[in-house]
Formats: sequence, C-alpha cells, structure tokens
Amino acid sequence: MSTIDDLIARSNRLGADPRNTNYAGGNTSAKGTETDPVTGEDVELLWVKGSGGDLGTLKPAGLAALRLDRVRALKSVYPGVEREDEMVAAFDYCLHGKGGAAPSIDTAMHGLVEAPHVDHLHPDSGIALATAADGEELTRKCFGDRVVWVPWRRPGFQLGLDIASIASANPQAIGCILGGHGITAWGDTSEESEARSLEIIRTAEQFLADNGRDEPFGPALDGFGPLSSDDRRTRAAALFPLIRGLASTDRPQVGHFDDSSVVLDFLASAEHTRLAALGTSCPDHFLRTKVRPMVLDMAPSSPLEEVASRLRELHASYREDYARYYSEHADADSPAMRGADPAIVLVPGVGMFSFGANKQTARVAGEFYINAINVMRGAESVSTYAPIDEREKFRIEYWALEEAKLARMPAPKPLATRVALVTGAASGIGKAIATRLAAEGACVVIADLSLEKAAAAAAEIGGLDVAVGIAADVTDEGQIAAGFAEAVLAFGGVDLVVNNAGLSISKPLLDTTLQDWDLQHNVMARGSFLVSREAARIMIEQGMGGDIVYISSKNSVFAGPNNIAYSATKADQAHQVRLLAAELGDHGIRVNGINPDGVVRGSGIFAGGWGAKRAAVYGVEEEKLGEYYAQRTLLKREVLPEHVANAVFALTGGELTHTTGLHIPVDAGVAAAFLR
Repeated sequence: MSTIDDLIARSNRLGADPRNTNYAGGNTSAKGTETDPVTGEDVELLWVKGSGGDLGTLKPAGLAALRLDRVRALKSVYPGVEREDEMVAAFDYCLHGKGGAAPSIDTAMHGLVEAPHVDHLHPDSGIALATAADGEELTRKCFGDRVVWVPWRRPGFQLGLDIASIASANPQAIGCILGGHGITAWGDTSEESEARSLEIIRTAEQFLADNGRDEPFGPALDGFGPLSSDDRRTRAAALFPLIRGLASTDRPQVGHFDDSSVVLDFLASAEHTRLAALGTSCPDHFLRTKVRPMVLDMAPSSPLEEVASRLRELHASYREDYARYYSEHADADSPAMRGADPAIVLVPGVGMFSFGANKQTARVAGEFYINAINVMRGAESVSTYAPIDEREKFRIEYWALEEAKLARMPAPKPLATRVALVTGAASGIGKAIATRLAAEGACVVIADLSLEKAAAAAAEIGGLDVAVGIAADVTDEGQIAAGFAEAVLAFGGVDLVVNNAGLSISKPLLDTTLQDWDLQHNVMARGSFLVSREAARIMIEQGMGGDIVYISSKNSVFAGPNNIAYSATKADQAHQVRLLAAELGDHGIRVNGINPDGVVRGSGIFAGGWGAKRAAVYGVEEEKLGEYYAQRTLLKREVLPEHVANAVFALTGGELTHTTGLHIPVDAGVAAAFLR
C-alpha cells in the first residue's frame, strides 16, 4: 500500500471507534517522498487530514498535501504566539501542487514533530486525564515516562512547537497528553503510530477503571431517577416543541433527543448541576455544545405546566448569562455574537435535547455532550474535573479562524431547519412532495397507512438524518397524535404539514353508498382536520410560525360527472384552508391549498381503480386517460406528481411569506375551474 493508502486505512480504523475520537475530531498525518513534477527530484511531503471532515470516513480528497521543507521553514518567520493566527495563511504557501483540502490549525503539530506518522485524537479517557485538576501527576502515574504532559495551549503553531520540543527531549515517549484537550502519538511506521495511539487510550481507560472511585458524580438524588421508557418519550414529545422554540429564538434549529443511560444516570446524580455549570473543555466539544448546557432544576414528576414555565425562566437566564460571557471576553476584533440560545438542554428523568442547523449537527452535538459526560466521569473518579477557563473557551469559540471556517460553509438551502410531515407520502404525489422538500433542505416525515412502505420511501429519500417513515391512519385521532409525537421525537417539532392522503371512488349519485361517502369524507375532510389540528397545536407551542398545505383538487370548484362524494370532500378541504388561514394567522401559521387536475402517472388513486372508472366516464382507454386530461386543458400538458410538488415548494420555500388562504391551480389550465 502507498503512504496515502496506509494513512487513510489507519484514519478510518481509528475514527470508526468512538472510544478513540469523537465525530470529525482529531487528525492524522504521514510523511513521505514523491517526485516533484517540475524538477524531477524527490521532495518530502506531509499529508495531513484537512480542515473539517471525519477520520472514520476520510478519503484521499480530504487530505492536505504540503512541502515538508517549507512547513518547517516557517519556524524562521514565526512572529510569536500573539500573531500565530497568521501562520494558517502561511500554510497555503507550503502546498504541493493544488494542495488538496484546506490545511487545518493542527498542521503545525504534524509537520514539526519529527516522527514520520502522527495521530492527534480526542478520546474520552485521554481527555479525562487532560481535564483532571492534577492531570500532570496522574499522567505520570498512568504512563510513567512513556507518555509526557503538555500544558494547555490553544491549538496552533506554538502548540506544534511545544509538542515537537517535548517529543525531542523525551526520545522514550510514544506520545503526550495535551492539557484540557486530548492526546497525540507518533511512530516510525503507520502501524506503530496507530498501535501507540491505542496503547495510550486503552491504558488511560484501564487506569481510570482500576483507580476510579464509585459514584464519581455523587449519590443519586431522590426523585431524579429516570421515568419509564414510555413515560420519558411521552414527556419528551410534550416538551420538545417548547424547548425547540426556545432554542430557536435567535435562529431556527432542528432537534435531537437522547435518553440513553449515560445521560439519565448523570442527571440523576447529586453533582450534575455543579459539573454541567463548569462546561465542556475539549475545543471540539464546546464548539458544538456551547460552553455549558441549560439544565432543568425540577424533578421528573413535576407538573408539565410548571416545567414549561420554569424552562422559559431558565432560558431567559441562560441568554443573559451567555450575553455576559460574550461581553466580558469580546474585544473590538471579535466576531459578532452568534446567538445566545443553548445547544444542549438537559431534563432530569427524561433526557437530553440537542440542537443544530440540521439533524446531523443536532445529533452530533448530543454525541459530543455524551463525550463530555464521559470525560467528567473519568476526571471526577480519580481527581476533580477542571476544564479550561471561560477566557480560553471564548478565544476558541470566537476565533477569527473559526469564523473563517463558518464563512466557508455552503449557504443553507431554502427549507433548511424546517421539519415537514406529508401524509400519504409513500407513493405518488405525496412521495414527490416529500422528495422535493428533502431536496430543498427539509427534514421529512413520511406518513402512510403502511409503515413498511413509509420506511422504504424514507430510506430512498435519505438516511435518518433526512427522512423517517411512520404509520398513520389519518382517520384515527389516536394514530395522528402518536404520529406527530414520533415526528417531534425525530426532529424536535413540525413546521410544514401537507395534507395529501386521499382516495376516490367514482360513481353516479344513485350508485354512491353511504359507505362510499363516509370513507372519502373520513380520509380527506376528517383526516385533514385531525392532521391540521395536531400540527397547529405543535406549531403554536413552538412559536415559530409554520405552513399547512392542503392538496385539494380542481374538483373543489369544478362540477364534474359521477363524482359527488370525492368532489364534495375536496370542497370541504378547500374551505378548511380559508377557515384555518383566518384562525391561525395570529400565530404566523400560513394555510394554503393546491388544486391539481387528474394526476394519472404515478398516482396511487388512479392505480387503485379510479383511473379505469374515470376513463369509462369519458369514453377513453385507461392508458390514454392522462393524454385525455391534457388535451382538455389550455396548455395541453399532462399534470405529473412533480408539478404538484413544485407548487408546494413555491408556497413554502420563502418567497411567498405574505400569502395565506390561497389556492394554486396545478391543472395546465382548466377554464371551468378558474377561481372566482
């Protein structure tokens, strides 16, 4: 294998195990020789994981490639720790060829250490020692002189010089513990570097296990133990919309819920309030979790109304405290405050609510706080948890280099941070709508009678960070409530609901049975009412506005033959749009409708026998029904599922913010269905 192949394989192995490093945390490198295509001579290169990315999924494109001689020559122009941020720009002048990925702040660490292979990782066990009050002494007890201590220093060129100097002065050492931060290991071969990284991690794990005291978080608090699994989920679903709305005060957020035993045990302990207030320490942690979480100070059995009131109070206090943190440490050159809302909210007995700009970011923020809990447990078991101070945290959180990294991120898609629920979405129009909404950045809940079909459609649209499938009979009040609770637990709330579930039975008046009438009204009129009512309840609790869209029909205004039950229920839906638009406007909830003409291709309704019946009514062959519908329109075009999906996006994508109570025809022009 080539040097790069070895480096990628080692990185992927190390990054695949969460005991070794957190998601997107740490970096690895290798040094080697290649031929310079300009001179034809051999040149020493450094390949190092670039800025961003994840070790577990790293590919060659994620590596930065630099001339090693030029990286090391930077020592002669290094202006000192007060100006070391300038060195990141200097790395661009060290790139080999196009250079690959952007070099990260840790490039100096990898280039200045003499060893051919270097790993920098963030294992919970290593950070536990790094954040212990007597971490340097514990490092000696744990490793002897095989691993050395490097005092806390913000990542950068000077830290690279520090590590290189200590490694040179301690030839027996295989790596170091970085105070407040993580570990670094090195080796002459890729295999040796990996083995040494794992030795440091596993030795630290064993040391904590052998020397740690019982109950490092103190005894259990009376009345703060976990609720049962069902009760936790019920209470989480009830609280999540409110918590998400609070966490979205400055900008909308997507949520993630975690009720793992790690979280629940921590929140049931006597010391959880003290430790949570100290905040996280490793830069990778608090950049995603903020300096500290918001913690509810009430027992799980407290009345829901009182809990909601207290959460609002705590949120106001959290914002004031964060503003204080910013004002105390900011200077004239600091970036503007990015937002004062919590990224992590802890509710004893229930679990952890984490937030981010998308589902993955929210989930990863929660994973990082679990890392922080593990770190606190380890440090408290053998010493006292002592993270880096607020000033140092601020210098990293509001680092100009971090601001530049954020500026390089792509612009969010139009529906980013929005959670959409679409009924009847496993096929046809509903699936087309769900697919379009997901493509535009929304998290999507596929609701359908069949859980199997809903899950399959969700998997086709994207992974669990993008889409989930749920079973829901829209005629059943209990199933609707349960389905929305699943949506809330998946993404934190609901912002955009599409009433699409439907069916049709084409019969003349005298052949239409009461069963035919009730079935269609139950699914579309009653079902839309139940879905909209539950959606409105959640949207009002969130306080973030929202969209409700009805997929009605041109038949809501057009009198066609042999269609009394279907057309009447579509007219019911159409008037629900107007009624709800008038009622929900004070909450910023917009309600609009779409009136398609017959959508034949890809339609579940037409495939279920409706097409054959309508074709018989019009005296055409069933396979030519779409063509027949097209020819009776002004534009002579067939309406497809994606055309309806386009209209849903047009209503909800951000350009029609002042539009509510509207019905958009998607019928290629049916004059008899023009709105009056």
